[in-house]
Amino acid sequence: MSRMTPALAGQFARIALGHVTREYPNKLDQVLTGPEDLAGPRALHPIFWGSFDWHSAVHSHWLLARLYRRFPDLEGAAAVRERLDEAFTLENVAGELAFLERPSSRGFERPYGWGWLLKLQAELERADFDDGRRWAGTLRPLARAFAQRFQDWLPKAHYPVRSGVHSSSAFAFILALDYAEAARDAALAEALRASAAAWFARDADCQAWEPSGSDFLSPALVEAECMRRVLPPERFAPWFARFLPRLDRGEPRSLFEPAQVSDRSDGQIAHLDGLNLSRAWCWRSLAGAAPEVLRPRLLEAAERHLAAGLPHLDADYMGEHWLASFALLALDDGED
Repeated sequence: MSRMTPALAGQFARIALGHVTREYPNKLDQVLTGPEDLAGPRALHPIFWGSFDWHSAVHSHWLLARLYRRFPDLEGAAAVRERLDEAFTLENVAGELAFLERPSSRGFERPYGWGWLLKLQAELERADFDDGRRWAGTLRPLARAFAQRFQDWLPKAHYPVRSGVHSSSAFAFILALDYAEAARDAALAEALRASAAAWFARDADCQAWEPSGSDFLSPALVEAECMRRVLPPERFAPWFARFLPRLDRGEPRSLFEPAQVSDRSDGQIAHLDGLNLSRAWCWRSLAGAAPEVLRPRLLEAAERHLAAGLPHLDADYMGEHWLASFALLALDDGED
C-alpha cells in the first residue's frame, strides 16, 4: 500500500520545482571533440538542464509527472503543469535528440540516465488525462531513441556491472522494464529479461559486502528486485532463497543496518542517504514476494531505512537535487 500523502506530495513537488530550473551548479557529461562543443547546460539540453546533472533533471521530471498524475490536487499543481508544459515541447525534444545523435554521445548516461528517461516515459504513458497524453506523445521519440540504445548495446554487454552507483546494470533494467511494460515494447522487454537471466540466474549465497562509501544503491538488493521483475513468481522464490539464504537470521547483517551519513554537503557521502531510501524501496517490494515468515523482518528493515533517509531530503543541495525521487520510489512505486 502506498505511503504517500497529499502533504508529502506537495513537499516533494516543492523540492523538485526548486531545482529543475536551477542551472548552476551543474555537472555536465559530455565528450569534447572541439571548441564548438563548449556550451552551457541550457543550450546543450533544452529539457534537462537543471538539477545539477542531466539524469537528476530527468528523474525529477519523473517525480513531477508522477505526483501530478497521482495527486492532481496537490499543492503547487499549477506550477507542476506549467513546468511540464514548458519542458515537453517538440522543439526541446529535437534539441535533446540532436545532442544524443552526436557520435561522441554514444555512451552518454549509459545505463542510468537511459533507464530514468524510460521510467519518465512510462509514467507519461500511463496518463489518462489530456495534458499527460500530450506530454507522452511529445517525449515519445526521445524515449524510443533510448530504448533502441538498449537494444543495440545489450548484445555486446557480456557482463553486468554490479555496483551501487550509476553504472548498476540491475537498477537500469528495473527502470527500463517499467517502460517496456507501459509502452508495450515486447522486444525490449525480452532483451532485458534475457540479459538479466544470463547475468544473474546462477547467483547464490550473496555476501553483500556493502555499502561502499559512495553507494546510493544496494548491489545485492537491486539485483534481487531486478530478478523479482524478470522471473515469474514460481521461479523467483527458489532463486531468492538461494541468493539470500540467511534472511531469516537477519543476515547479511550489512543489508539490515541503515548507512550512516557523516557529511551531507559532500556529494559522494550524501549518496548514502539515497542508499537508505533505495534499500527501503527494495525491501518493501521484496517483502511482497517473500515467504510469509520473512515478511515482517523485511518490512521492518524497510521502515528503518526509510526513517533514516526521509528526514534529509533537502538538508543540502548535494542531496536536495535528487533524493526526493528515491523517497518517492520507496513510498509509492508500483502503486498505480
